[in-house]
Amino acid sequence: MTREEFEGLVSEALDRIPPELTRLMDNVAVFVEDEPPPDDPELLGLYEGTPLTERGEWYAGVLPDRISVYMGPTLRLCRREGGDRELVVEEVEITVVHEIAHHFGIDDERLHALGYG
Repeated sequence: MTREEFEGLVSEALDRIPPELTRLMDNVAVFVEDEPPPDDPELLGLYEGTPLTERGEWYAGVLPDRISVYMGPTLRLCRREGGDRELVVEEVEITVVHEIAHHFGIDDERLHALGYG
């Protein structure tokens, strides 16, 4: 899968987020990266920022939160599981929802319980 195709899948996953949720997202940017930080080579996605639930009066003039979706580990995971393009689509969607949920202040434990682990 090319990077452009993968970026398209991330874009499609973002488009499937309900509009009532995307309207609440604030000061966040989504990026596709080839690989995660070297200390966590299997990481599929990462949210960096201040969740909406933790923002207060002090939150102004800051750089956008950052959601990164990592192409390399996602494709390797799907290949190991013998998956095809449909598995990649599913993993990308799970990763995008997972990281957006962090933006809303939802922790990993709750996400795993909901099936977005």
